Amino acid sequence: MDTRSGHTDRPTLLSIDETPPYEIDNPDPQAPLLLVCDHARNTIPRVLNDLGLDPIVLGEHIALDIGCETLARRLARLLQGSLILGRFSRLVIDLNRHLSDSTSIVSSADGTLVPGNLNLTTAQRSCRTEEVFVPYHNAVSAQVEHIRTTQGTPALIAVHSFTPQLGCENRPWEVGILWVDDQRISQPLLHSMRRDSDLCVGDNQPYDAREQVGYTIETHGGAVGLPHVLIEVRQDLIQTESGALAWAECLAGHLAPILAQPDLYHRRVPG
Repeated sequence: MDTRSGHTDRPTLLSIDETPPYEIDNPDPQAPLLLVCDHARNTIPRVLNDLGLDPIVLGEHIALDIGCETLARRLARLLQGSLILGRFSRLVIDLNRHLSDSTSIVSSADGTLVPGNLNLTTAQRSCRTEEVFVPYHNAVSAQVEHIRTTQGTPALIAVHSFTPQLGCENRPWEVGILWVDDQRISQPLLHSMRRDSDLCVGDNQPYDAREQVGYTIETHGGAVGLPHVLIEVRQDLIQTESGALAWAECLAGHLAPILAQPDLYHRRVPG
């Protein structure tokens, strides 16, 4: 057990030589834009022993958003924005859920039991919150402020991926554009992408953000009035590097004209 803090009466999660809970790619972007990728990786802190899961399971969608890291990195570069990636699996703690949400730390995921998440103590939960969740979101807040002070109000784009099926239900959408109240990016993006007859584009699909708001985009976007959008891409389309890169090019082509509008970049008072 790591005792970096000098205290031995509480558990710690990360050893000093382990990866930090987030990565910032291009911290000084050319454009006033921040992308976030909450579920980029499937890494588990060593002390958690893979949460008792087989490595094959850790490569599945329950542990990460498949294809998203490659997609998000390329998209950020094409749009000349900054990118923050979560470096630990959503099974450790979900960076896109409120801490009070029952799915913040799951004991089972899509029918798979997660042994390392069973019967956690308050102290064990607090460790994950303090060492993974809080630093990640502090980094997002700090990067938003950094861009604001150097370039003005930034836009925020969250990148996720979804499974082709949920239970027995097929999900026909190739990409979903999710929004709650602020439609400054979502509506022109939907309009642009739906002009392409080859694309199947979901409007608040496969999830309705008005009913199931993600923590990251709401906290760092909606609650503070930044122009923002959440983009979901179907995992089978981006599970290969070539697929992810192609979708980054596609999304960048539709987003670039929207992000080029100067009147986009102002805070909209929530409510």
